[in-house]
Formats: sequence, C-alpha cells, structure tokens
Amino acid sequence: MSDMEEKVHKEDYNKPKPRPKAQNGFQTIVVREFEPADKLQVQQIFSEGLMEMIPDTALRGLRHHPESLLLYSIMTVACFVITMCWWVIGLLPAFVLCGRYFFSSRVIHGYLEQAMSTDMGDIEEFYMKSPDSRLWVAALEGKVVGVVAAVGQQEPRGSVELKRMSVDRSCRRCGVGVALGRKVLEFAVTHKYSTIVLGTTAYTPAAHQLYKHLGFRCVEVTNGFVTPGARWSLLERIFYRVSHHHYSLDVQNITLNGQH
Repeated sequence: MSDMEEKVHKEDYNKPKPRPKAQNGFQTIVVREFEPADKLQVQQIFSEGLMEMIPDTALRGLRHHPESLLLYSIMTVACFVITMCWWVIGLLPAFVLCGRYFFSSRVIHGYLEQAMSTDMGDIEEFYMKSPDSRLWVAALEGKVVGVVAAVGQQEPRGSVELKRMSVDRSCRRCGVGVALGRKVLEFAVTHKYSTIVLGTTAYTPAAHQLYKHLGFRCVEVTNGFVTPGARWSLLERIFYRVSHHHYSLDVQNITLNGQH
C-alpha cells in the first residue's frame, strides 16, 4: 500500500461513524420511566410547552371564538359613537390583542404555578408510587426531549388519563410525540383499562393531528372552559376565553404495538 493510499485509509477509518437511526429515518427514540435526575429537564420542557400556549390562546384562538369577535365589534362601535375619533378606532385592535396576550399570560403562569406546587413539583410522589400512574420521558442521545404521564381515573371507572404531554420544540416532527403516546397506550393495555381520555385547550393543529394519529377521537368541546389558575374576573372573561377539547380512545381496539 502506497503512502497516499495508507493516509486515505486511515482518514476513512478515523471519520466519525453516522449516528444510529430509527426505521423512520430519525434517531432512535428511547422512552423510559422517569428518574429523579430527570426532574429539572422535565420541568423545563413542561414549562416551555406551557409558555407556547400564551400566543396560541391569545392570537390563534381568537378566530375560533365568534362570540369574542362580536363583543370586540360592539366595543369598536361603542367607542366610535362615544368618541367620534377614528384614531381611537385604529388603536382598538392593538388594545384588544395586548389585553388578550396579557390575560393569557397571567392565566398560563397561574396554571404553571399550580402545577409546580402539586404533581410537577413532586413527580415521584404523584406519579411513580402508585401502580395506576406513571410518568415517562423520551430521550435522544441521552437527553430528555419529551414527557408524558398517565393517571388512572376513579370516574369513569376503567379509564386512564393521558396528561402533561410536552415535547422539546427542537425535536418535534421527529416521532417523539407518537412514541410517548404509544407508551400510554401500552400502559393502558397492560393494566386492562378500557378507555384512554385526554383534554386540551391547544389550538395548534399539530396537537390535534397527533391525537387523531394515535387513534383518539374528539367526543366533546367545552366552550368557555375555566382553566385552573384563572381568576375569572370580568376582564379575564372579556380577553381570555378557550375551548376544552375532550378526546377518547377505546383501548379494546388497541394492540401493544399501538395499531388498531
């Protein structure tokens, strides 16, 4: 072997090997039970996911509530009749959007504070000690990038609730949400639950597409849902309004690989 061939051979040998990939073309996702060392990462992913709900409810949610749009239209007409100033009318949309963002932020932060003072503040106590509850994390290359929990319900009996699902923004569309959802399906089948339920106030289409992909169907929508952490003052009623989508999945039609 010539000196040049030997050099090329050594360079090829020393090149970093490609990272293993899953069959779907993405890096292998490992879903495992929560460990105490995961706590800070889990709380950060959960918190960041909740903060995304602020613009989601304040801006994207506006077009889903015609009753709010009607109220704002009435406010616009009233302002014009009272002031007869066009510049006031021009500023009103900005005032409305700022009001919606402010109150969405206040409610979401209140919800986060409540969660951190209960289950998300003591994950081991709330999720890991009972056989009817569990919290899992999804990891890529050892880094926690997603979280989901399951909690058995007293009413209705035989159902388990999927909760706290959140995925790091940088790892979305990589199959993390699907892997976490299927872990809950596996838990439900193994523990012989008849139904999996979940609720969401998200307006982001990707969240609803994920639930439907996993086999859930929307069974009810509650308009004017009172979010935990809301003070429900008059101004909050005007500028913060969300719909709560209830999803359900019949476990009897599910196998352990997540297929119907």
